Amino acid sequence: MARISRRHPMLRRSQAMWVSRRVWQPRIVFWAGAISIGLISVLFAVLADQAQALFHSVIDTDSGWRFYLPLVLTPLGFVLCAWLAHSFFPGSQGSGIPQAIAARHLRDDDDRGHILSLRLVVGKIALTVVGLGCGASIGREGPTVQVGASLMLQVARWGGMAQARGLILAGSAAGIAAAFNTPLAGIVFAIEEMGRAYESRTNGLVLTAVILAGLASLGLVGNYTYFGVAKETVAFASDWPLVLACGIIGGGVGALFSLLALNAMRRIRRWNAFQPLWRTMVVAGICGLAVAAIGIASNGLTFGTGYAQARGAIEGAPLPAFFFAGKFAAGLLSMVSGIPGGIFAPSLAVGAGLGSTLGLLLGGATGTAALLGMAGYFAGVVQAPMTAFVIILEMTGNHDNVIALMCASMLGYGTARLISNEPLYHALSRLFIAEAIRRRRSRNLETSGSAA
Repeated sequence: MARISRRHPMLRRSQAMWVSRRVWQPRIVFWAGAISIGLISVLFAVLADQAQALFHSVIDTDSGWRFYLPLVLTPLGFVLCAWLAHSFFPGSQGSGIPQAIAARHLRDDDDRGHILSLRLVVGKIALTVVGLGCGASIGREGPTVQVGASLMLQVARWGGMAQARGLILAGSAAGIAAAFNTPLAGIVFAIEEMGRAYESRTNGLVLTAVILAGLASLGLVGNYTYFGVAKETVAFASDWPLVLACGIIGGGVGALFSLLALNAMRRIRRWNAFQPLWRTMVVAGICGLAVAAIGIASNGLTFGTGYAQARGAIEGAPLPAFFFAGKFAAGLLSMVSGIPGGIFAPSLAVGAGLGSTLGLLLGGATGTAALLGMAGYFAGVVQAPMTAFVIILEMTGNHDNVIALMCASMLGYGTARLISNEPLYHALSRLFIAEAIRRRRSRNLETSGSAA
């Protein structure tokens, strides 16, 4: 045996590596981080659903005066979320996806820590749940991306791993996969939306994180399709006018949402600069009151994520003709208010409502029209067509509509590019990068001043 060891020193070194703490510690910490993303995503989903159920039980559309409670409850909830986010959890505002994108571009660990941290994990989950509990038109999927990226960045610190950018990407993909039970969409999202300059060496990290987070989620809630199973199939000839309409009109309306959100947020950001806390709370209160008014006018349909409405449309129940307009406005106001919360689920609800309306106008099947509307509108909002059709395909479990969904997504993306060449999440990420640069310059000035 000693003779074999002398002849094969590489074998001896390989065996030593496999029992080395330096080799196993980063792997174990990484695996634990990925599993924790799946577990926390499930907990987040349960809390979000309970918050929405509590809100709807409080306002109860059949109880007379209680139906008007949102006129007080919703603006107060918005103000509370805005105050807590500004005072205790700065960096938690909005979706969370722009923060994860920005963190991949930042090189300094302190800069990343301002938008990805364990503190923000707690704040993001808590404030998103509070927002849903007061009727905000937000989702939990974007926040789950920031939660996943924050956990993986902490894993990099604990495990002594140098691949911070790759781990942020892996955490973001695992967050999407666990939030929707869509592993393929998580991987596509990581490639298309999170990592425009994708590095092939991160493949293993992304795949492993998605698998482990998915297994943790499946262990708790089992296998499911987010919107149930869509049974209707796009007919080759008769439904193609609907495909064109949903793609082009959906993409145009999605681009409009993106343009309005970016312009409004930039103006609000400049206006808030003079008195950040008070003006932030004023904006949140006004937006909350407007969301409440829209919700009451729509008989409560526009409150919350819009999941139930979108699922109903996919299953064949037509939505009111102008539901999509009300949900569009409620989602836009919730986003520009500055409270934590995502736009994934509300955007899918807007798309389903738009598709349902177009289906009624063009004589197509409601379920098919809702699917196509979701693809066109969502691709228009985020300008990520592959993510749009893959995530909808996985969430509905119907692979017969692949080509139609791809066409609607590409038409939505192409239309949006003609209207706006600035993808929403990446435009918002530049605001966080600029803020990090200003913070660093201020820190350097203070350091040089104290040294002098």
